[in-house]
Amino acid sequence: MRNQKMYEADDKMISLIRDNYDLLQMLGSFGISLGFGDKTVQETCADNNVDTYTFLAVVNFTINGYGDYESDEQLSVPTLMHYLDASHSYYLDFQLPFIRRELEESLNGDDSLAMLILRFYDEYAHEIRRHMMYEQKTLFPYVQALLDGKMPTEYSIETFSRHHKEADKKLRELKLLIIKYLPSDGLHNNKLTATLHDIYDNEEWLRQHSMVEDHIFVPAIRRLEQLSKQNDVTKNISDMVFKGAGQNSESLSDREKDVIVALVQGMANKEIADHLCISINTVITHRRNIARKLQIHSPAGLTIYAIINGLVDISSVKL
Repeated sequence: MRNQKMYEADDKMISLIRDNYDLLQMLGSFGISLGFGDKTVQETCADNNVDTYTFLAVVNFTINGYGDYESDEQLSVPTLMHYLDASHSYYLDFQLPFIRRELEESLNGDDSLAMLILRFYDEYAHEIRRHMMYEQKTLFPYVQALLDGKMPTEYSIETFSRHHKEADKKLRELKLLIIKYLPSDGLHNNKLTATLHDIYDNEEWLRQHSMVEDHIFVPAIRRLEQLSKQNDVTKNISDMVFKGAGQNSESLSDREKDVIVALVQGMANKEIADHLCISINTVITHRRNIARKLQIHSPAGLTIYAIINGLVDISSVKL
């Protein structure tokens, strides 16, 4: 599926499907229902509460096999999560049992080689299920925690990325067995050929699914981790600078706030005293009380406090 066309938001959704019928299953994973008429991609995504940019990123990457998403900040992680989660459900709950039933109908149940093929398929299905359930139980909750503003320390997207690989070794062996196994009657042969065709289609689907995870989802989570770490550092700095300030900021008198503003503007004690028409000793007393109430002793800390609490405008401060 390589038509080298990059679809855009104002393209008709029906055009995507007409050009690439394999996208039909993808629509369901995004939560997009059929019956969209002649609406554009933008309109259809809006009707189904799907982020248009992320939808097109996955579509164009799947169709054309290339795209640079390492520094793409427009991708919606919740949309990607929904898509991957629904894709897993589709494959585990529908595709795996469907292929199993096709194989049972195509093979002679009394043939030992037929039983071997079914056993290979069951082992393959088990491996795929284990792989996807790991993501469901470990990766997705971790990403949701990041979205909730938390920063778990026992896991990272790099842990997932290092161990992420396509579980297709058994599938290759299975295909070889089927190709070499030729039933004597035409009916079984036709059924087995059709089943083999479906297996090849699903192998391609799994490959594309894995590529989306590696090239779109993983980079998006890396950026989310970086943002969470930055926010965590900012919060820690804020907690250290303003420890105790939140509950005591209201206890600052108007005169103490005036002193803070003067200090932020770079005035010395005598200049503050002259500016506020008070004695130097009173200025010193005010500074001592400010430090006690806010637990902030440095000019830099007071500057940050004054900006955060609206005592001064950042544009008026010499940084």
